[in-house]
Formats: sequence, structure tokens, C-alpha cells
Amino acid sequence: MCLAVPGRVLDIGEKDGTRMATVDFGGVQKEVCLEYLPDLQVGEYAIVHVGFALQRLDEESARQTLALFEELGMLQEEFGDPWEQAAAQAGADSPWPFADGPYADGPYAGEATAPQEAQEAQEGRQ
Repeated sequence: MCLAVPGRVLDIGEKDGTRMATVDFGGVQKEVCLEYLPDLQVGEYAIVHVGFALQRLDEESARQTLALFEELGMLQEEFGDPWEQAAAQAGADSPWPFADGPYADGPYAGEATAPQEAQEAQEGRQ
């Protein structure tokens, strides 16, 4: 799902000739294009969709919306780690999909660095 989420402008700058801002969405910060709201200022709130600030919003409305999104888990869905989300949907206890295998501490942990190398090592071809 792709939400239009309210966020607070933390700073404003220019990137490749485009007015950009760092925006805080209840603890998650993202870079946002301000071209549709050229007069938006630091400290103000805006509704942001797919990286574009689309509409100015008052602080109270922004806070209420962020609180509701958080309560419904929609901020995690929008900004969370996709690996953790997939694991949770699959009912896994661990966010890492290979928690019990040779890759338990992340990609390529353990002695083997890839499944092919692990097979070769077992067969004595390394």
C-alpha cells in the first residue's frame, strides 16, 4: 500500500536544481521533493506521497494522523524493513529468513559464502 503520510520539514536544500527537504514521519526521516509546495518552510507539515510534498497541513492534524497510522501499523508497513515484514507475514519468529542455517548471522555468515561453495566444501572440491 502506498500512503500519503504527513511529515514535518526538518531542513530544506537544493539537489540538482530541485528544492528538496528532509522530512520526519514520526521518527522516520526521508528526502522529499518540494517542487509542488515551493513556499513550504522548516517546521511546517505537509502530506507526502511517493516522495513529493503535495499539501500543507496544520500540526494538530498531522500529529493525529501519524498517531492513527502508528496505531494501525501503517507506518511500519509504509517505512519498515521489507525482510521483517515478510517474515512476520510468514509467521516466522526471526526477522532473518535463514536464522537456523549457515547464514544465521546475516548474508554469507559461517564458513561457506554461497550455497554452491557449501556443497563443494562438503564434497571436498574446494
